[in-house]
Amino acid sequence: MRHQQIRKQLFPFSLHDLFITAGILACAVGICFLLRMADTSEGFASPVFVLAVLLISRFTTGYLFGVVASILSVISINYIFTYPYWAFNFTLSGYPLTFLTLLGASLLTCTMTTKIKEQERLRAEGEKEKVRASLLRSVSHDIRTPLTSIVGATSAVLETPGLSEEEKRAFLEDAREEAQWLIRLVENLLSITRMGDPSSQLSKQEEAAEEILGEAARKFRKRFPHIRVAVSVPDELLLVPMDAILIEQVLSNLLENAAIHGETTSQINLSVHREGQDAVFSVRDNGCGIPPKELPRLFDGTLGHSETPSGDGKRNMGLGLSVCMAIVRAHGGTMQAKNPSSGAEFTFRLPLSEKGSVQL
Repeated sequence: MRHQQIRKQLFPFSLHDLFITAGILACAVGICFLLRMADTSEGFASPVFVLAVLLISRFTTGYLFGVVASILSVISINYIFTYPYWAFNFTLSGYPLTFLTLLGASLLTCTMTTKIKEQERLRAEGEKEKVRASLLRSVSHDIRTPLTSIVGATSAVLETPGLSEEEKRAFLEDAREEAQWLIRLVENLLSITRMGDPSSQLSKQEEAAEEILGEAARKFRKRFPHIRVAVSVPDELLLVPMDAILIEQVLSNLLENAAIHGETTSQINLSVHREGQDAVFSVRDNGCGIPPKELPRLFDGTLGHSETPSGDGKRNMGLGLSVCMAIVRAHGGTMQAKNPSSGAEFTFRLPLSEKGSVQL
């Protein structure tokens, strides 16, 4: 069983790789015919086919098609492009050594290219494992802290006699706030799972941008009634191809981030406008701004709990912002953050045409 797995890894077969191999070899044969028509001398076929083998090894998986292409190249050069044409002849002086050298060079090229691709794949998998481990550590801490608070608040209400109605209400409000934050965390985790599914496709439709902003602002006001939210939209109707649920989640994450990490935030400006072939969304607050050292790492999910402004490790903005970036990129857009004269501003662009969209 193990030998079969190794064989499948080293010599995998796919129709996609077969078509690539056939196409490149056909191009090599065509180029050699053109060169022979332009020049009666020989010797041009070898470098052309070595280049073909190199390209096949680069754009196919494993060793199978590179090795097959090497053998077919040697046969083609001998049979088609070496005198006497359209006949095999290994008896002429120097030709056997020439063909063996070409075969060895082709196989060596195939092996080296495949090894490089395998090393790149292993390195990429290693990076994914590091990100996955970091995400799991972050999520385990993020979930444990609010759950502990919820259990403590409800236990105090149930087990502590003599609590006034105001005290009970305070405990229950704290538990509700922690539960709402857990819901937001789960929504982000579901989005991450969706982003990692190669079969998942964006469900994009033309949506009115002002409706998305209005809905995000309405939900935010229910959670943070003490923070004013000003919504600014263009006079004309702005229709943007998007997955409305995901873009609303981006706006909700950015609004929550401004409220929690802005510390002194009392006003948030939420706006959208058209700029060229893009719709530009902006979330700007009047809070304390973003620490300059955190700006380069805001969207990669690597901010540690101790680095967040609150210092309690619960309100980690790294996960939410990395989800925002993933959603915006899936729409073919871009995202950035900066510190204007006061507070912080997050902006992202979505293309107004379907050309910019990509698979999740």
